[in-house]
Amino acid sequence: MAALKGGVGKTTSAIHLAACLHQDAPTVLIDSDKNESALTWARQNQLPFPVCPLEGATKYIRKATHVVIDTQARPSPHDLESIAQGCDLLILPTTPKALDLDALIRTADLLEDLKAKYKVLLTMVPPRRRRPGRQVTEMSLKERKARELLLQAEIPVFESSITLYTAFERAPLMGVTVERYPDEYAQAAWDCYCAVSQEVLHNV
Repeated sequence: MAALKGGVGKTTSAIHLAACLHQDAPTVLIDSDKNESALTWARQNQLPFPVCPLEGATKYIRKATHVVIDTQARPSPHDLESIAQGCDLLILPTTPKALDLDALIRTADLLEDLKAKYKVLLTMVPPRRRRPGRQVTEMSLKERKARELLLQAEIPVFESSITLYTAFERAPLMGVTVERYPDEYAQAAWDCYCAVSQEVLHNV
């Protein structure tokens, strides 16, 4: 999990993707970010999978089928090259905001040069709406425009996206994943990452 810009849900995505993958097979999350946000989240020992720093991660990796890495914020091109070469799938979270998409496209250009296997995850998207008289929900204009931009730039993107729910902001305070936070939208928020995890398992 890597991002050139902060505030796009990198650690939130790493935590929840690890939790969903752990339902499939033993999973470990390695926190290699200097901010240690994932380690702080795990401090209350409420997560179902281990979270460890990069140093000393070997013993955890030996027992795991899936390894999720929350990388350093704003990696340099050299760091990004090392990350891309050392993983099966590099996930780039981004919000549909114009400035975040601009940073994402610049990252993707670099990854194309490296021939890296990567995929973009749209986060913090507005909820889907059901128009009067229709049974199927429709994605927001903001998400649709973001997808059109990524498609035009020939950047691979997950079919699933992460809806903006308040529960995502509050779950870390309890040290839990979002489905365990007491909120009416907690399960819907959790389902977003479960859908992404299924796509991941089909991509690696």
